[in-house]
Amino acid sequence: MARDGRLNRRMVGYLSARIPELLLENLEDPRNARGKRWPLSRLLSGVLVGMVAGCKSLAQVEALTDEMSGAASKRLGLGRCIPDTTMRDTLVGLEPKEVRKVIHAQTRAAHRRKALEPVGLPFGVVSMDGKATQAQAWDDTYAQRQTHSDGKRACGVVRTMTCTLVSSRPRACIDAIPIPASTNEMGQFKSSLKELIFAYGGLNMFKIITYDAGACSLENANAIIDAKLEYLLRVNENQPTLHAEAKAQLGSITNDKALAMTEDVLGSYSVIRRVFLSEEMAGYMDWEHLRTVVRIRSEKVDETGQVISHEDRYYASSMEKGRLLPEQWLLLVRSHWGVENNCHNTFDTALCEDDRPWIEADPKGMVVVLLLRRIAYNLLSLFRSVTQRSEDKRQTPWADLLRWFYNAFIASTEEQIAALRPRLAVEI
Repeated sequence: MARDGRLNRRMVGYLSARIPELLLENLEDPRNARGKRWPLSRLLSGVLVGMVAGCKSLAQVEALTDEMSGAASKRLGLGRCIPDTTMRDTLVGLEPKEVRKVIHAQTRAAHRRKALEPVGLPFGVVSMDGKATQAQAWDDTYAQRQTHSDGKRACGVVRTMTCTLVSSRPRACIDAIPIPASTNEMGQFKSSLKELIFAYGGLNMFKIITYDAGACSLENANAIIDAKLEYLLRVNENQPTLHAEAKAQLGSITNDKALAMTEDVLGSYSVIRRVFLSEEMAGYMDWEHLRTVVRIRSEKVDETGQVISHEDRYYASSMEKGRLLPEQWLLLVRSHWGVENNCHNTFDTALCEDDRPWIEADPKGMVVVLLLRRIAYNLLSLFRSVTQRSEDKRQTPWADLLRWFYNAFIASTEEQIAALRPRLAVEI
């Protein structure tokens, strides 16, 4: 029970310290001044508290704020039960660009605390990737109309460009940029890159941009170089000439010539990854800034050492081979998948974004909820990966973490959290 009290105090104290950093009070309030009973910052705090507690709907957030202990509610600046209709009416009126400012404020605060320092690499790395979530409606602005294969039904699809700082331990989502209905992931890349740099220019937070083959093009590579950054882009049949030459340079090199390797044991089998590097394609064709081509060979091996399956992936980079050790090149490529494995997978599994998006019939409101969910993910990830000190606790399953926060909100007592410094002034 003593341990539970300490954990309650730590979790409530963590949020009472981190929520003020979001600067929610600075957001432009879309509501009419007449009849406003709830400050915007308090409503958004309630939504975020519900998200980190694993709530699956605004109705569950209302129930949580009703059942929350008085000590936790006061410490977190909520004060009383927040109606779900009030939260929804506010969320559908907010502008997504305003909520993105909260992500930027959160990231800047974490950067100042040195919570986003690179691990295993000499510089920060941002991985970018698109994500789509189905909606019940479309507006041709935030949601694109898509027709089902039977040609008789249609739905809306909300798409965003996720920007993840994959070099840091928390794998923080440092931006999520709506993709307009009139374009696609490839067409949005340069605009998203520009917005990302505008948000964090001058912080020296990252040096390299990574992207999957979906946005690998000379035009996008040029945009990254023009921004004074480096790139690592996956190359496949979308770039047939580049891909064929990379295979010609590296494809026939045998495993014993690999420059570095890793092995991950996954139950009854292992995955072995090897890295091969070449500078023979430097300046290839119009890719004047290309310096290094990377091949990663992944092999799935059973307990007897028999190779069950294998795959080769190729990457083009503007960095010279000597900028990183072979082991770091392998880490860089593997880190790219943090945008999928850490962010997108967590959004869809632990936070149930695809199944329970909260708002489905209002595309703009859906985007606002989506952005708030990324802020909640960062709160959870920073707690798990930075606030938690032991490696065992940093591996806490997301479901357990959500349950811990929920229990802390319900069970915290005045005695347990009395020693915490005051963080928020509460009007009850």
